[in-house]
Amino acid sequence: MDTYADLVFLGGRVVTVDAEFSVASALAVTGGIISAVGGRDDVAPLVGPGTRVVDLRGATLLPGINDSHLHGCAFGMATPPLSLDLGHPAVSSLADVAEAVQEAVGRVPGGQWITGHGWDTGYLDECLCDPSRLPSRRDLDAVSPDHPVVLYSFSGHATWVNSKALKLIGIDRHAVAPPGGAIVMDEAGEPTGLLHEGAQALVQNALPPLSRQERTDAIRSTLATLARLGVTSYTEPGLGPGGAGIMRGALGSETLDVYRRLLADGELTARVGVLLLPTGMASTAKEFARTLTALSESGDADPRRLAIHGVKIFADGIVPNKTAWMNEPYVGGGCGSLCVGGKTDAERIDEIDAMIRHAHTAGHQLGVHVTGDRAIDTVADAFAAAMAEHPQPDARHYIIHGDFLTAHSMKVLAAHGFGVNMNPTIKWTVADMEEEFVGAERAAYAWPYRDAIDAGVRVASGSDAPVTYPDWRQGVATMVLRESKAAGRVSGPEQRIGLAEAIRTYTIEAAWQDFADDWKGSLEPGKVADLCVLDGDLLTADPHDIPQMPVVLTVVDGQVVHDTLRD
Repeated sequence: MDTYADLVFLGGRVVTVDAEFSVASALAVTGGIISAVGGRDDVAPLVGPGTRVVDLRGATLLPGINDSHLHGCAFGMATPPLSLDLGHPAVSSLADVAEAVQEAVGRVPGGQWITGHGWDTGYLDECLCDPSRLPSRRDLDAVSPDHPVVLYSFSGHATWVNSKALKLIGIDRHAVAPPGGAIVMDEAGEPTGLLHEGAQALVQNALPPLSRQERTDAIRSTLATLARLGVTSYTEPGLGPGGAGIMRGALGSETLDVYRRLLADGELTARVGVLLLPTGMASTAKEFARTLTALSESGDADPRRLAIHGVKIFADGIVPNKTAWMNEPYVGGGCGSLCVGGKTDAERIDEIDAMIRHAHTAGHQLGVHVTGDRAIDTVADAFAAAMAEHPQPDARHYIIHGDFLTAHSMKVLAAHGFGVNMNPTIKWTVADMEEEFVGAERAAYAWPYRDAIDAGVRVASGSDAPVTYPDWRQGVATMVLRESKAAGRVSGPEQRIGLAEAIRTYTIEAAWQDFADDWKGSLEPGKVADLCVLDGDLLTADPHDIPQMPVVLTVVDGQVVHDTLRD
């Protein structure tokens, strides 16, 4: 034998995720490529003196997980030690948040900004007891009168600051929010310290910009976490000028330069696909077109390791802020709106249509953040109109989030070969709280996996980290069970999907989104050796136990990046 395998796996459940979802028991890797899949006899001739032979002992070998919507730099910046952890269960009340800030005050030099991430009113006792009770600057002022404090919500669509920060930013009762944003005011007309959507840029612009070293440390932290989770690919959904006002510019153009340097230095231990973000929220079509034309896409040495796939646009907001554009009013009134420029719904529809048409005509794949049903129909129709005007054989545009995907939008997406990128870990997180915004029926329907797959839509899954922790195992369990995080109750059982379908959304369907399903996303000879080994038999496990099944080995391009089998 001229070429022996580098890695051989025996005695396990090799879940190939091929067209038949066939299951083998052995697999071989040679030179970073899968060289054989089958049984022991198929791989035995490839075992040489330098081959590492792994006895899986019944463990599950999967294609490397592809988290198809994950903000890598922002996730690293949002997690300790770079930021306070204010998510559930780290904190469970406004008092807990204040205590965490107070502890930070004791160790941070005077006047330095204190940052935190992950607060969620759905898990804060005072807000649960009184839904009208929202986080306020007054909750923070007593413990941090001299340090400016900025705390990002789990969703990334709301920021909570103290009075010191408001003063530094220059926000008072006379402040005017930018289009598409909101400065929340109290009954006396004073700012409460909450900023929604595009208004968050006001605080971002006041913060010291992230240094190259901070961005590098954040991405390195993310890569280490993802390796431990078996994630071998992810989409960084939006880097560019439009990200300059998001999380201290974590989504800015400079972050793409850091990715390129990590790739050049051999430190990029996951494959990264990028959507460019020409403009942020409340953009006009004219601004979008001008900025997109000026963006450069060149400079990537290995497109299989770092590639720019397309362009991101924000179409509306999110349900908990009542900024998603809905057909029917929210509980308490209001339907939200598109967040692009324009004074009327008709003007805003024209703007989003023009932005989509411009990017499509320029040959870019489009990923559009859109959550409300009326907004989703608008975007799906705009995709179809752009395709009709400028036919392209394989555009692979997709809806990002698609919380309230309608039958109409599913039909349009399926007919044109478009996709949707859904977020099961967000569904798990917000299922209980969404009823207060949209009622029980709509809340249960949110993220309609079953209907979308049955309609023929290509469905990929992503965590939207740092919105949720990038644990695909919880995502799989949620797609199969539709149970909520807080109460554990079932939310929309009719939208459950099977285990094989759920796994596909994190593997081959995510690879399709990346234009890479011909070379990754399944365990077939000739494809790259991106692998994830899960201890135990995933195919027979109780879905409730899946989130606790350990990832024991992760391989990217044939190289081991996480290994507890040798510990």
